[in-house]
Amino acid sequence: MNRLFTAKTASLLALGAAALIGSALPSAALARAPAEGGVYIAGYGFTFARAAEQGIARNPPGQRFFVLALPPNTVALTKAAASSDVAVRDRIAARGAVLMVCQRDIDNGSIDAATLVPGVVPVRGFPPRGSNAIPRGERYYPDEDRATLPRNNNSLKRLRKACT
Repeated sequence: MNRLFTAKTASLLALGAAALIGSALPSAALARAPAEGGVYIAGYGFTFARAAEQGIARNPPGQRFFVLALPPNTVALTKAAASSDVAVRDRIAARGAVLMVCQRDIDNGSIDAATLVPGVVPVRGFPPRGSNAIPRGERYYPDEDRATLPRNNNSLKRLRKACT
């Protein structure tokens, strides 16, 4: 009986240790993943400079965050931007911002893609109801560069909604 008790105890200890190690691995893996900040929209009453200020204030240096510019704020992301906008743009890019515009604004002629500075990412809105442009169970269009878009589902939804 003593031997049976020892075998059960050893088995339970091994199982507990495995569970403890298994639960620690995901948090360790998450701790190594770079943090990602939110979405800041230049539009809806916010200037490009104000959206940029919010991004800088709410994200530590090096943390990726997203600044979406809607017309007429998109001028700040063009080669013809005022020097004050260029300074803000360069500052937030150095801090980890991903600069974005809506693909629909390029498509409808509100933005000339040729005038955008390098690195500006066009974002598509949600597809029309009933469309299979985004495969069922997926978050991205098949031809999108996922590395430039948020991993956070709420952030991605916010971008898509603003660009729909």
